[in-house]
Parts: sequence; C-alpha cells; structure tokens
Amino acid sequence: MVAVDIWSDVVCPFCFIGKRRLEAAAAEEGVPLEVTWRAFELNPDAPAIDPRPLAERIAQKYGRTIEQAEQSQRQIADMAAHEGIEFNWTTARGGNTFNAHRLAKLAAMVGVGDRAQDVLMRRYFTDGEPIGANETLLAAGLELGMSGEDVAALLASDAFADEVRQDQAIARDELQVEGVPFFVFARKYAISGAQPREYFRAALRKIADETAGA
Repeated sequence: MVAVDIWSDVVCPFCFIGKRRLEAAAAEEGVPLEVTWRAFELNPDAPAIDPRPLAERIAQKYGRTIEQAEQSQRQIADMAAHEGIEFNWTTARGGNTFNAHRLAKLAAMVGVGDRAQDVLMRRYFTDGEPIGANETLLAAGLELGMSGEDVAALLASDAFADEVRQDQAIARDELQVEGVPFFVFARKYAISGAQPREYFRAALRKIADETAGA
C-alpha cells in the first residue's frame, strides 16, 4: 500500500488526466494506493457560476486569442480521450470550486472520497453542469449515496472550510505548489503535473524497492 496525497481542482483537466494515469500505473504495477485528496483552487476569486465559454475564460486568463484557446482545449480533449475521459470543453460551465472541495471532504469522511473526484469532474467536464451551483453539488452528493439533507446542511454551513483552506496553505507555504495536479508519494516523493503513465510506474517501483530493502 502506497500513500499518495494529491492536490487537485475539480475543474483542472490535467488533474482528471493525471488521476487516470496514476490509477492505470498502479494497476499495472499491482500496487494498491491509499489516496488522500487535497483541495486546490485554481481561481479562488471566481464567481459561483461563470457563464462565459471556457475558451473565452482561458483566453482572458492567459492572454491568448479565442482561436488559440480553442485549439489548446481541443488538444487537451484529445489527451483526455486517450485516458477514457470525455471532455466536452464547449459546454463546460465554470465557477467557484470551494463548495465542491467541501463536498469532497464530506465524501472522504463517509468513505467515497476517491469516487467523489470522478463524479464532480465528470459532471463538469462531460455533463456540462455548473460546478459552483448548489443544484450540481446536491445531485453529486445524491449520486455518491449521501442524503439530500446532509448535503443541503453542508452547503448552508461552513463545514470543512478550514480543512480546504489548510490544504491550500500547505500547498502554498510548505510545498510551494504553483500548479496542479501535485502528487506526494509516501510523504516524501513529489511529482508535479499529469506525467506519462510510465513516470508514475517508475515512482511506484522505486517506493516498492525501498520498502522491500528496508
């Protein structure tokens, strides 16, 4: 069993791609993972719902033309498809992810933390649901087997807000994380970005070799 802490945002396509690549690498190496998902907001100042098309948001953020942004999203969608992810970037509806991270914390507490990442990312990337809308998060919670009352209570409170902020403080102040996904294996080996599958396999083999020689 290898412990992995993953800093991620549910609207980060490379986080979804990196998740799939890590899972495939672990399966190929026959290594079970103990994953702890850590919150990271790519745009903490985003409104709850951002009605602008994704390409427009990307163009403004990175100083690109709309055409350049659209081309980059097509390339990411192709990369995602290789990992079995349907990335419908033309219908992706952005927004603030703080509450999605809080929901993910509740999901982890009831034992469905890893599945929560899949559900939230699929609803954003594939289904085109506004990730910052309470309706989206309520539906995600129900899909994960939570009660509507529990999810509504979460959204009406500040539950897990401190945990989300703590994750981000660790990323910023201790690890100097500048982008996600960011993986920390066995509390000591870090990998930044959605690296190729073989890169993850090599890291898992290294940890296995160290464990065997201990």
